[in-house]
Amino acid sequence: MSDTLTQGVGAGVPGDSPAPRDAPVDGRLPGLRRAVVRYGPVLAVYGVLKLVGFSVFMYLLDSAGDFREKHPRFGGGAHAWDVLASWDGWWYQQIAAHGYDPALVPVPDAEGLITLEGNSAAFFPLYPAVMRVVSECTGLGLYGSGMLVSVVASFVAAAGIHTVTARFGGERAGLAAAGLWAVWPGSGTEWSAYSESLYVALAVWTCHAVMSDRWLTAGVLAFSAGLNRPTAVALIAALTVAGLMALHRRREDFARLWTAILTAPLGLVGYLLWVGNRMGDLRGYFVLQTGAWGHTFDYGAHTLDVLTSVAVGRHDYVFAAPFEDVIGVLVVLLAALLLPLLLRLRPPAVLVVYTLLTLVLALGSRQIFGNVSRYLLPAFPLFIPPALKLRRLGLPTLMALLGITAVASGSYAGYALFELGVP
Repeated sequence: MSDTLTQGVGAGVPGDSPAPRDAPVDGRLPGLRRAVVRYGPVLAVYGVLKLVGFSVFMYLLDSAGDFREKHPRFGGGAHAWDVLASWDGWWYQQIAAHGYDPALVPVPDAEGLITLEGNSAAFFPLYPAVMRVVSECTGLGLYGSGMLVSVVASFVAAAGIHTVTARFGGERAGLAAAGLWAVWPGSGTEWSAYSESLYVALAVWTCHAVMSDRWLTAGVLAFSAGLNRPTAVALIAALTVAGLMALHRRREDFARLWTAILTAPLGLVGYLLWVGNRMGDLRGYFVLQTGAWGHTFDYGAHTLDVLTSVAVGRHDYVFAAPFEDVIGVLVVLLAALLLPLLLRLRPPAVLVVYTLLTLVLALGSRQIFGNVSRYLLPAFPLFIPPALKLRRLGLPTLMALLGITAVASGSYAGYALFELGVP
């Protein structure tokens, strides 16, 4: 395995050579125009696919009407689009408006799984901070600002997924990969007041920076990702492994490599230490996650329980949501099929470590299993193998397949996630 592309590139379809590394579309074009020529079609396709799925999602919400009977904090609201800022979105808005007050507050006389009151410290600060800044600058309000940040970040992430995949199989493969991300089962959170799109944008461009030997850029992006989601530990570890491998091969980039390696974890570690200090317990963040939300790393025991239960038609496990969990099981099986196909391409170490640890964190934790499609949304390298196959198709056929899937995604990636479960 190599951290360069010398092993990964060229592993695609014989006779269809991948595009050169970051090759400009036309060297005579100004930089901005080159970017428009390269990314314009990709972003247009991604936007259309998302708009189709989003419209179906809103139609299903309005037709069913269940959200009108629910509390705005728990999947309800006056309008269908209010659902997009409920659940975690409600917490992010509270942080953006009022900041943090980390505390471990016991629930009186509580027994069983939930023993602590929920606290905003469980949600990392970058997304609500950006939401607050955008609100102050635009006057959109926290809801509108959160949606704007997520939508813009989703396009940035789609461009990054295209760019990374194009290094393996050319522009058509990159287009297919961005399209697959638009219709992935967890893609309902891409256009919502959730932090997923911002995190994936940071993660994919971090990986691209590592693959391009832009170590300082990679370190800063990983640092930012660590302020956005705790699962950034997978990204930080991937950068570290890739950096150490590069140090082993050469010595000339010693300072830049070590700067990136040491900078990457500071955001994540700094926030966890700050929360722990404010709570009077350096383990405070993890205590809160376990006691208030029932989330903890259990080495896959809960995932195994769900898989074996759903296989025989039982739903007596914790956090059960029958329809959403069936989708989750299918996503896990799909990931299990795609992983060996990805490894067969011998991709750079940064992609391998990042993907493996993202899977381990998602499947090795006790949490709401129905959300596994959302937790695996950042595992974008899994889209590379199917994208390499889909590039064989003519553009009309590819767009038709993705378009039909986008229509279906309004149900399985939107409605099932937000209304039939707890996102």
